Parts: sequence; structure tokens; C-alpha cells
Amino acid sequence: MNPPLLEVENLSVTYGNGVRAVDRVNLQVRAGETLAIVGESGCGKSSLAKLIMRIYEPTSGRVIFDGCDLTALDRRRLRPLRRRFQMVFQDPFASLNPRATVGSILATQLVVQGIGTRAERQSRVLAMAARVGLDGMALDRYAHEFSGGQRQRIGIARALMLEPDLVVCDEPVSALDVSIRAQILNLLLELQRERNLAYIFVSHDMAVVEHVADRVAVMYLGRVVEAGTVDAVMSHPAHPYTRALLDSVPRLDPSSRLRSIPVVVGDLPSPTNPPPGCHYHPRCPIATAVCAREAPALAEVSSGALAACHHAERPLTASQPSVAAALPA
Repeated sequence: MNPPLLEVENLSVTYGNGVRAVDRVNLQVRAGETLAIVGESGCGKSSLAKLIMRIYEPTSGRVIFDGCDLTALDRRRLRPLRRRFQMVFQDPFASLNPRATVGSILATQLVVQGIGTRAERQSRVLAMAARVGLDGMALDRYAHEFSGGQRQRIGIARALMLEPDLVVCDEPVSALDVSIRAQILNLLLELQRERNLAYIFVSHDMAVVEHVADRVAVMYLGRVVEAGTVDAVMSHPAHPYTRALLDSVPRLDPSSRLRSIPVVVGDLPSPTNPPPGCHYHPRCPIATAVCAREAPALAEVSSGALAACHHAERPLTASQPSVAAALPA
């Protein structure tokens, strides 16, 4: 097996207000695969994505990209490497310069990295715009003149202009309607096959995750509580939180909802004062005294899956039905 393209080792960040948004996270991503990071709002998944991109600075831990420790590099030494890892943001409108044309937005990274002549840059911009479904006329227009789906295509084009090896996608389809969502997801998958891209796909939508990911990491209050292949995690979730997330996916056939565990109850605890032991125990219907005392470590629970749960051995009452059916073809 090829070595990982990206390794995250014990990565943590605590903000100035005392919020520990990411707590000792370990992840690996290989070339050509998609790792999904999932969880409810406030779990730390977007903070983790921005730590990997060095948009945020970690409090501790390392991000190793193709053998190079990104956290040890200053901005000058980091710049040449940035062309190899790029990001697609959740809100394409907020991430696009409203005063620049689309053509200028796509060409800027080539200029910053000193790539090509003016004519060569223009040719690459035209080719990339066409690849994501935008015609040449779009290059002279501004971001506000496009629909949400078109703006996200611009964001994807910008992320791919430097031909990266890794793309971090932070909720790239959450703001789009269902039909446009399917188009963008299919585009991302096509581009991955063409370029052998590695994706980190941040999402709260389990149906989307099952459609696009090879492996999945489930986060809760800054920690990874379950990780493994999509088949293993989706078919036989070991952590009560993962089970509840899967059971909350809307289904066309109500009889298919085989509730092995109640949906998540209550609000996410304050990240400035997280519960002791297992962070999930105040909301967990199978928690015992040990859950409040000791934080469980990620441990193997089945072939292809890890879970941080003292009671992960408790079996499901029935296999969880596939959630991919909730996604349009």
C-alpha cells in the first residue's frame, strides 16, 4: 500500500476564548481517496479542515504532507507547497473577490506562483472554466452575476488551477438545492478520477458522505469518535453517536427506519467546558459510570473500523439500511 499523502498527528487547537475546537485528532489520507469528516454543527470539523490548510495555526500536533511537516514551515517556505493542497469553501460567494472578474480570480494563483506567461495563463483559465462547465463569456463577469451552483463551480475551478494533489472541501454542497448538489458531486468525482485527487470532504450530510467517500471519520466536540471505511461505518456503526446520526437521515419509506438507538437528544455541550470522560456521555442512552470518568481511546471494533466507546461491543439490533438512496442519481 502506498504511504499516506497526508498525515494528521495529535492535532489540537484551543482558541483565545477557551474553546478547544480540535482535540488530539489523528487522520491519514492517501492519493486518489476521499476521507469524509462528519458530525453536527459545532463538532470541530471545519476547524480541522482549516488547520490542515494552515489557515488556522494549531496549538499542538503536526500536519505532514508528502513527508513534509507543514506546521514547522513559516509562510515563505509554505508558499511553494500550497499549490499542492487547495480548498473549496462552503460559501463560494463569501470566498470570491466581489471586485474581480472570474477570469482574474482563476488567474491570480498562477500569477502568485509565477506560473506561465500571460498567454499561457489565459489558456489554462479557459481550459479550466470549460472543464467545470463555464463558457468563456463567464470569465469577464463578477461573482454576484452567477447562481449558487455556478459560483461553486468557480470555487472548484480556482482550487484546481494549480493542479493540486489534495483538495479540502468544506461543506461544498450544503447551500445548494438537491439537483445542483448532485451535479457538483458528480463533477468532483469525475475530476478525482481524471487527476487521482485526494479529497477531504467535510459534511454533516450522511447521504452525501456515503455517495462520495472511501473512508469516514465521525467527530464529536473536537474528537474523532469513530473512523473506518464507509461500508464498515455505515453498515455497522459502533459508536452510539454514529448510530444516531445515521438514524436521523430522512427516508422515503418510514418502515425502513430501524431505530437501534434513539436520535441525539439535547444540545451540544459547551466546548469551553466539555464533559469529563467521554464527551458524549451526557447525551448517550447507554452510558455508564465509566463513561463519565474515563475518555475512551480509539480502538479496533471490526475489520476496517475504529471507535472510541467503552460499550462499542454492544451490537445493533438490525443492520442500518443504506442512506445513499436519499441522494438523487
